[in-house]
Amino acid sequence: MTEEKCAPLFETKRAKGRLFYKVFSLSLFVGICFIWVFRVSHIPRESEDGKWGWIGLLCAELCRETECAASDITFYALLEASIFAKQWLPFCRKFKVDPTSPAAYFKTIASSTHPNARAQEFVTIKKLYQDMESRIENAAKMGRVPEEILLDGKDSSVKDVDGNVMPILVYLAREKRPHVAHNFKAGAMNSLIRVSSMISNGDIILNIDCDMYSNNSQSLRDALCFFMNEDKGHEIAFVQSPQCFENITKNDLYAGSLRVIYEMDFHGLDSLGGPLYIGTGCFHRREILCGRKFNDQIKKEASLNELEEKSKAIASCTFEKNTLWGKEVTFFLIVPISSSCYCDSDCMGLQYGCSLEDVRTGLSIKCRGWKSVNYNPQRKAFLGVAPNTLPQTLVQHKRWSEGCFQILLSKHSPAWCAYGFISPGLQMAYCYYNPWVFLSWPTLYYCIIPSLYLLKGIPLFPQMSSPWFIPFAYVMLGDSFYCLMEFLWSGGTVKGWWNDLRLWLYKRTTSYLFAFVDTIFKFFGFSESTFIVSAKVAEEKVSQRYEKEIMEFGNSSPMLTLLATLALLNLFCLLGMLLKQVFINEEGLRIFDTIALQILLSGVLVLINVPVYLGLFLRKDKGRLPISVAAKSTALALTACALFISITLRCFIFSVLV
Repeated sequence: MTEEKCAPLFETKRAKGRLFYKVFSLSLFVGICFIWVFRVSHIPRESEDGKWGWIGLLCAELCRETECAASDITFYALLEASIFAKQWLPFCRKFKVDPTSPAAYFKTIASSTHPNARAQEFVTIKKLYQDMESRIENAAKMGRVPEEILLDGKDSSVKDVDGNVMPILVYLAREKRPHVAHNFKAGAMNSLIRVSSMISNGDIILNIDCDMYSNNSQSLRDALCFFMNEDKGHEIAFVQSPQCFENITKNDLYAGSLRVIYEMDFHGLDSLGGPLYIGTGCFHRREILCGRKFNDQIKKEASLNELEEKSKAIASCTFEKNTLWGKEVTFFLIVPISSSCYCDSDCMGLQYGCSLEDVRTGLSIKCRGWKSVNYNPQRKAFLGVAPNTLPQTLVQHKRWSEGCFQILLSKHSPAWCAYGFISPGLQMAYCYYNPWVFLSWPTLYYCIIPSLYLLKGIPLFPQMSSPWFIPFAYVMLGDSFYCLMEFLWSGGTVKGWWNDLRLWLYKRTTSYLFAFVDTIFKFFGFSESTFIVSAKVAEEKVSQRYEKEIMEFGNSSPMLTLLATLALLNLFCLLGMLLKQVFINEEGLRIFDTIALQILLSGVLVLINVPVYLGLFLRKDKGRLPISVAAKSTALALTACALFISITLRCFIFSVLV
């Protein structure tokens, strides 16, 4: 008899349109090559203006691409939530509630939508939730909790109102000392892994951030389908869900959804070995976090004879030789005997040494032979809270890009560490995310130099009547059109794409730049690593402006000063050029043929920065840019324009005299 094979629990399909995408990508590459040829073959002579600006553009064009510190308030909130859960969990089971987060459920569901038989229970459970919420808020305002809740009240047999045993809920606050590295989030995760192994030792670990909640009650079942698949489940180390947010505005003001990465890139990574581990919304196998290497043989169930032979080996009198069996150890990490009674790797838990411990840990797991799966259902598995101010967004991306750069500079860099352990495609994918910080320099150059040369009327691009204008126009229009289509296909809007383009510029000119500088300082020992926690609670006025999609700047900071300076620099250069051509230059509109692309570039930068100009000069609310930032950025922009005019004039006089 032939052995019947179970139907697969999941399947992977190729995306359509691959041939068109390859042809389009090839055409863009050809256009970029023509641009490089033009740059090399048309470098201005020594006696001509713009030589160094031209060379600089050539170089730029070569680059295209919790823990809560043992808080009594948090403990009290968990205690209140556990009491409320005795009523809430039976209600969820009875009425098939989804999402199971009471805050999200009551926000979207009104009592009037329920039948009469259910309406009374809905009102009762909502009243219990509001009472619990009120008690927690009062405790937070007072800064203390009732003394009676601090008493030891452990009960291992707590049941809900239907008589079902409640899940185990443990609040862990790990010890911290001033001179002992606690390793931020990675240290907290490793503590939780060790402690949970002593309590339940479950095979599957779910890791989510403190501000996220379950939006899909079937997510655990779906994740188990990946792990338990007969053909490929034994290869999977973790199932990663995208980091989605409930407070994203209609047009995604701060590009917080990262929709193209999650809807496009991660699906592509599925064919190369799976997506990155991003630190939240992830189901892990415990044994793999504890260091187990991939072995294709674990797929097969051992026969009775094989188990008997293995049992003889581990029961022999010589098995314990040169091992820790029978010796005193300070801690023993339990790993299920059914899968492994030992750790066969020197990599245990989340990896330390950088602010993106999750990405580094995921790479380490992949290098041990494991794969991951992208789990992105239509109803998102988990939802969190995205930053709702520009400074929060920039700081968050600074931390991410800084962590990626630290991985690139470390001995664990995918550029060399992963060679031979993962597929070349997956290695290239990891390397694509690591050098984000380098993109700041060509972007800064493109934001500054062409505009300054525009102010002087010196062309850095081919004139419109030249054949060399075609590759420039094709690459710019083709790339922009493709990015727009990609964004729309991912579920975005046209205005959302424009906001995404704006944040792309802001991140490159501020977050990535500061991340590069800070990482270099840390590399040479001038500063120490820090972990900046994203804000989870916002003021009411800030939230109202965010919902109206009004950009929030807030307090003064070096990032905002740099952002405002670049915006004003482009505005001054564009206005200065227009005034000069209208009132001074005798050639009039004919000069526009030679500097059309520079005008277009500067004009796009000015349009992108409209919210900055409003925040500097027109807005009166607290979300505007401070007056100090307006004064400093105006002075810096005017000084840069004056210095450039002075320097280029002196260089021109010197070249003429020589």
